[in-house]
This record gives sequence, structure tokens and C-alpha cells, in this order.
Amino acid sequence: MKISLNRINENYLFETVNERGNIVLLDNKSDAEPKGASPMDLLLRGIAGCSSIDIVMILRKQNHELEDLQVEVDGYREDGAIPNVFKKIHLDFILKGDIPAAKVARAVKLSMDKYCSVSKMLEKAAEISYSVSLNSEKIL
Repeated sequence: MKISLNRINENYLFETVNERGNIVLLDNKSDAEPKGASPMDLLLRGIAGCSSIDIVMILRKQNHELEDLQVEVDGYREDGAIPNVFKKIHLDFILKGDIPAAKVARAVKLSMDKYCSVSKMLEKAAEISYSVSLNSEKIL
């Protein structure tokens, strides 16, 4: 895996490109009008994306298709700390579909406890928790 970064303005705006040519803009969140995600923002996006990919794959292998999958991620940092790393991360998985609740709960648990590389890496520095709702009912 390789990423290239190029500064594109006089402040903090950077363009990153991966080996496949996908572009993501990075910016400093304290800039007046940030035009990209902050690096810490990308970590939270990464854990949401990684776990969601796992969940869809696990359920598809069981011949279940989701109607919708959303993830709300909250990252908590210690104010004023340097470096200001995440101390706690909570993911709220919101799923819709005609799938048994036990299958959905198991798919989320497998992702978070075993398969999601981002989660496994971040758990070395932060306490990670999650909740799961299926069709507007909390199941985990």
C-alpha cells in the first residue's frame, strides 16, 4: 500500500492519492474554511468504513442483503493533551433489512472483535465500544 501527498495551497490543504488514483483532500480543521478532512477525522471514517465492509461481506456470505447501513462514530480526545489521541471511540451501527437480529449482531461482533484491521489497530490506543440497531430496534 502506498500513498502520495502533495501540498496544494499556502496553508494546510493537501491532496493524497493512492496507488489506484483515488484522491482524498486533507486540511487543518482549524482553518477558516477547511476543504478536506482532518487526519483524525480520517481515522474515524476508516473504522466506520472498515467495519461496514466486513459486515456487508459477512452477511452476503450468509445470503443476506441489507437495505441500509449507517454508522455514527464519536471519537473522544483529552482536551489539551499533546499528542491529542483518541481515548474512546464509540460506533453506533444502524441497519435495515429482513435479516435475523442474531445474524446482524454476530456480523458486527465478528467485524469489531476479529476482522476490522482499523479497529484492531486503534484499540491499542483507545477504548472502542459499539451499539447496534436493526430496523429501529436496539439489538446490541
